[in-house]
Amino acid sequence: MNSKITYIENELTSLREDLKNHELYKQLNSIDDIKTFMEAHVFAVWDFMSLLKALQINLTTVSIPWIPKRNTNLVRFINEITLAEESDVNKDGVLKSHYEMYLDAMQEMSADCSKIDNFIQDISNGKDVVESIEKLSIDKAIKDFVIHTFNVIDTNENHKIAAAFTFGREDIIPDMFLKIVDETTLKSDLSFDNFIYYLYRHIELDGDEHGPLSLQMIEELCGNDDKKWQEVLEVAKTSLQVRIDLWTAIEEALKRKKEPILV
Repeated sequence: MNSKITYIENELTSLREDLKNHELYKQLNSIDDIKTFMEAHVFAVWDFMSLLKALQINLTTVSIPWIPKRNTNLVRFINEITLAEESDVNKDGVLKSHYEMYLDAMQEMSADCSKIDNFIQDISNGKDVVESIEKLSIDKAIKDFVIHTFNVIDTNENHKIAAAFTFGREDIIPDMFLKIVDETTLKSDLSFDNFIYYLYRHIELDGDEHGPLSLQMIEELCGNDDKKWQEVLEVAKTSLQVRIDLWTAIEEALKRKKEPILV
């Protein structure tokens, strides 16, 4: 492995451990807990696609006339990720984006989709992402998470966008979702096949395919530029921190729900 990648991963060890061992996972022990988690986490599932699309726009050709890109390794990687994320096969053999699969899982367990639906409706009508997220009645940590993502995208610097994509998302998803599966006991007569399929599909793709490829993308984008490597580390740290803050906010919301009512 590239020595600079090794250095960055070593520098991120503490934050990754904080995320992997977060107390949130111990709170996920009922259907209602899972619903609360998904109602917040769905915004992170959605905004991941904008990181991916920013990289696709910048690293491949999506305009006419088509012009060949010099780095076809990056073109192939981004197109492969886009194919899987935007048009994967769900458990029933239907082509859907992972975001749509996540919504299906939420609907399956009767989670509230109204806030994310209203948000998507607003931006579909041309409203600004930050303005639309700010007006929603959701936890500040969710807003901060999405705003951070779009602040990184707005830099239009590929190595920074790739850092948020790789170290803030793809690189941690296997650990993150395995922990949720391990700590969650779904005791119900209802079916939660869509949720379990979604979790294991991400573990399969991100651990075996997308994670290693995304590290190669970082290497290609940074090369021997020490300034870029340092900026990758900084973005990676802030991306992990906003994820931890989001997890803490969900944990606190779950604890509030479980507090005894004094009469």
